Amino acid sequence: MLGQFFRFARSRKIVLVDPARGLTARGPSGFTGTTLTLDRQRLLFRCWTTDPAVHPHEALLGMLALLHGASSREVKMLQAVDLDFRARTARLGDRPHPVPLDPPSWAAVERCLAHREGQKTENPHVMVTRQTKSGRGPASTAYVSHVLDACGVPPRMIRCTRLLDLVNTMDPKLVAAAFGMDPEATMIYLSDRIDETRLVEWAAAKE
Repeated sequence: MLGQFFRFARSRKIVLVDPARGLTARGPSGFTGTTLTLDRQRLLFRCWTTDPAVHPHEALLGMLALLHGASSREVKMLQAVDLDFRARTARLGDRPHPVPLDPPSWAAVERCLAHREGQKTENPHVMVTRQTKSGRGPASTAYVSHVLDACGVPPRMIRCTRLLDLVNTMDPKLVAAAFGMDPEATMIYLSDRIDETRLVEWAAAKE
């Protein structure tokens, strides 16, 4: 920010010399977001697996993010042809291999497919909205970003919580390979780059 300010000032001839030229100081590059406590994760899991009032789209996005670290984009782009009904797997985004789905996650997929069938649509995506049922495109980014509003937790927070857990219990490179991510992208979730206060309950749960 300091560099941007002085470059602007010099371009407007407010100063003759840029005193910030050559500065290379950088801020921390590690993950600094908020994650969910184990108790909150359990509450969300019960809500998405037992409450029939929860919308199928909320249950699908929530479960895939909570248990499989799925991003909003991976879920909104998921199509029926990406599902293997016999093996109960799903192809998510750029992941190199199909993701095996546990019974609760598969139940969320089936609820979403039943909701899709009720709309009598030819849209190939699993998550179909009123706006997309007459076409073939995916749900809008704006729609997906608000799917979890009812539970009060954004999709990114849930996904980051899962990635943090996986990276610190497995080899980060293996996690990157499984998720189709750049290895550097998973390194920010290592414990030594996270605020220690955020890991208290996470560490206690592992003991």
